[in-house]
Amino acid sequence: MPTGPDERRQYSDLRDEGWTRLLAAARRRLERSGSVLDGDIGLMRPSEAERRTVIGVTGRYRPETAQRLTVPLRDLDAYLRERYGTGLLTTLSRLHGPLRDRPAERADEDTRRELALGSAHSSRLAGQEWFAAWLERIAADGTLTRLVRRGDASLLDAAVRVLERLPDHSERAPAGVLPLPVLAERATGDTKALVPGTPLEQLVLRALAQRTAVGVPRERAGRRALWESAGATADDLASQVLVLNISARGDTVVCGWLRDAADSGIPFRLTLHQLTTAPVVPAARTVFVCENPAVLRAAAGELQDGSAALVCTEGVPSAACHRLLGDAVHAGARLHWRADFDWAGLRITTDAVARHGARPWRMTAADYTAALGKGESTPLTGPSTASPWDPELARAMEESGRTVMEERLLPALLSDLTRT
Repeated sequence: MPTGPDERRQYSDLRDEGWTRLLAAARRRLERSGSVLDGDIGLMRPSEAERRTVIGVTGRYRPETAQRLTVPLRDLDAYLRERYGTGLLTTLSRLHGPLRDRPAERADEDTRRELALGSAHSSRLAGQEWFAAWLERIAADGTLTRLVRRGDASLLDAAVRVLERLPDHSERAPAGVLPLPVLAERATGDTKALVPGTPLEQLVLRALAQRTAVGVPRERAGRRALWESAGATADDLASQVLVLNISARGDTVVCGWLRDAADSGIPFRLTLHQLTTAPVVPAARTVFVCENPAVLRAAAGELQDGSAALVCTEGVPSAACHRLLGDAVHAGARLHWRADFDWAGLRITTDAVARHGARPWRMTAADYTAALGKGESTPLTGPSTASPWDPELARAMEESGRTVMEERLLPALLSDLTRT
């Protein structure tokens, strides 16, 4: 910027209407090219003042009807040198500050982006498909570039540390559940780093959504469920599991409630807080697991206390659900697990087999085909997945393109619960 009265007077006419757009165009061009004085700049629909300025700079007449005027940068540089004693680069710097070197900025930006990605790819999670897909997506959609430009590239490293510290469910054992403040402190040193709405929370939730092949939920309950699916919880009272006839060993108040509810065949809700402060060990050696409350409601209504022990996940299993079932398996119980015949249901069941050693319950291609034949199906949506326990099931679903809710199998499910 001009620093004294003499410079302000020297460049005063360059602030007139005839010069404003021309010099702005020159600045944009030079910042893009790294201050190389090559090529032309142009003005569309020039005003009379701009037309006269261009004529003065180039020494060539331009008619009043001209819709676009061009000026070689070298001509503009030469004109300014002759008239003001400073070339185009110096003149622009004195008028509006130093020019940016955008090619150098982009190179620096690319370097910082590659460093951030390189660090993430060195994580122990790098070999997992969902992790690689998450990194690829945030690099492709501009998320990482925005972080770099804001000086927040370190958030990617923090997100990776959070993901690495989530409970490992690869072995069959009672599920560990981390409160979010504890997880945040362990990963970043800041207990509030993962509060809802923070950039870090959003980045990690995108990774968890990639892992479970779902979109990032917009509503608070959905985001809480996504955290819980990964073994972390923001609220151990909000995390609940719906059960029927889950009698429990022990003399705690919660165990007493469960026995009373089971004796009467009454559905009961357990919170994660109850499960962690007063451990519950289900007495049943066989526990059935369904996805939809309608199945549990039907069992309570028709079978009452004659139903086998039944747990309802109500969609993606909560942290409370995993805690209860993990404790049951650890005590020797066998889980029979089912979900809807959709891609999410297959993912839930696959995870249950890996995490708890569960046996799929009426989740075969034959079960699907029989249920499909009863009508009232809806289109399958979302990315497909496999059914390792019965590969024909996923193929049959892919071929039909239809979703079947587990309520379609209700008579058979109730029969299983009654026999047991």
